[in-house]
Amino acid sequence: MCRKRLLAISLMAVVALAAWGFSAIGNADATEIQRGGTLRVSTRVMRVDHPARYSWIAPSNIMRQVLEYLTITDEYNITHPYLLESWEASDDLMTWTLYLRRGITFNNGDPFTADDVVFSMREWLDPEVGSSTLGLMHYLDPDNITKVDDYKVELQLDSPQIAVPEHLYHYPNQILNHRTFEGDILAAPHGTGPFKLVEYVPGERAVLERRDDYWQIGEDGEPLPYLDEIVYLDLGEEASAHIAAFAGGEVDRIDMEMVVLAIDIWLGLRDHPRASVQSITTANTVVLRMRVDRPPWDDELVRQALKLCQDREKILDLAFYGEGSLGQDHHVSSVHPAYAEIDTPEYDPERARELLEAAGYPDGIDVTLSVATGWPDAMAYAEVLQADALEAGIRITLETMPVAAYWDIWTETDLGITPWTQRPLGTIVLRLGYTCDADGNPVAWNETRWCDPEFQALLSEAEATVDVDARRDLMREIQLIQQERGSIGIAFWKDLWSIADSRFENIRPHPTAYDHFQDVWYNPEG
Repeated sequence: MCRKRLLAISLMAVVALAAWGFSAIGNADATEIQRGGTLRVSTRVMRVDHPARYSWIAPSNIMRQVLEYLTITDEYNITHPYLLESWEASDDLMTWTLYLRRGITFNNGDPFTADDVVFSMREWLDPEVGSSTLGLMHYLDPDNITKVDDYKVELQLDSPQIAVPEHLYHYPNQILNHRTFEGDILAAPHGTGPFKLVEYVPGERAVLERRDDYWQIGEDGEPLPYLDEIVYLDLGEEASAHIAAFAGGEVDRIDMEMVVLAIDIWLGLRDHPRASVQSITTANTVVLRMRVDRPPWDDELVRQALKLCQDREKILDLAFYGEGSLGQDHHVSSVHPAYAEIDTPEYDPERARELLEAAGYPDGIDVTLSVATGWPDAMAYAEVLQADALEAGIRITLETMPVAAYWDIWTETDLGITPWTQRPLGTIVLRLGYTCDADGNPVAWNETRWCDPEFQALLSEAEATVDVDARRDLMREIQLIQQERGSIGIAFWKDLWSIADSRFENIRPHPTAYDHFQDVWYNPEG
């Protein structure tokens, strides 16, 4: 694709940004919009310091009201410029030029310029910071991020990459004020977003108040946001607490980033008269993951045997009430643009037993599966697998624990079930979770330690392929490799819901459960 066409696409995206608040927002007439009011959101208020170190979406959702991104991926999985006006790529995808939007200020009055972009990106890629972006944007050396002028930044890549705009919206990649940020965002919460942070108490609450000089304009011709205040309340890890708070009128919105609780919350509130429930197809999932550097999972035949013990339809029905689609043991969903149609493996315990015998386990194997009790879908997945694997001679002992305890061991346990949220492109999640660096060391989120040279070479080729049909051909090979000799099982993909008080307008579902509240307003007649 030529440079001109890429720029044209970015300019088309600017036009499409009307739906995101750059001009007319929502469907209501300007005369109907009312300003003021408080939106109360139930969530988890986790400890934060450096935004680039987020490992959960929940804190990014709170801080996303204060700190913004260079791009934005909408509910249709399309990425647009945001703090950027546009982007431009060279024909070989090795040079990317970022054009910044002018006239934007941080909430302390400082202007947003290229210095902030260069500073923020170098923070993301600093090994001392420890961001997941370091593995994701492996192709970019911090020294190759260059300020051209106050509103233009150039990136010189080490290898071609199609997904730069999508990577810029990776949830830890919030733009920082280079003048005031010193490692702890709570010490100086200066962002370009529509709200200011006035209180943040981990485990309790976060309070945000509207700013009067935000750069986006509402339908009434005045600066957004419409709301006066957003309050995030920490209601813990039990779905019942969130359901009760909504039903009792104590909260107006449930942060569905807690996708592992989504099915119980949906069941509890789908018929509530005050609830606006909107569904969306996503690539959210729970991953059955095996440490390939430890026996018996270092044997490809054993991994295949366990995956053949998945009765996918039964797992989807019992774990998620059928609200989703079947997985195929590779981490590419049908919502991803370059997904390739391949066969879905059948439940086949007889073949699984044959594979175990070929691997040297004629009497079967005994294994321990780590799973968090606070994730109902993961628990149901584990219990169905435990029962159905017996016929193949795989005897599974469930090691159950609280969610916090699982996150302490998620990269260390031999066999576990880990939730993964959606990314807009299949290449992104594959790069995050299943690759190794130039020295052969697994990247930060490669919990299974799986390193496959052929897989990684094809992934690099796919990341450099603009044409979607040509990329789909590569993706088919990638999917088959991961399905056949990879380190994971994926039985199903989840639908996700937005659940909010129907009196709040313009709350939209997002497949990655991101909160976009700049144009939300309270309609007492709703």
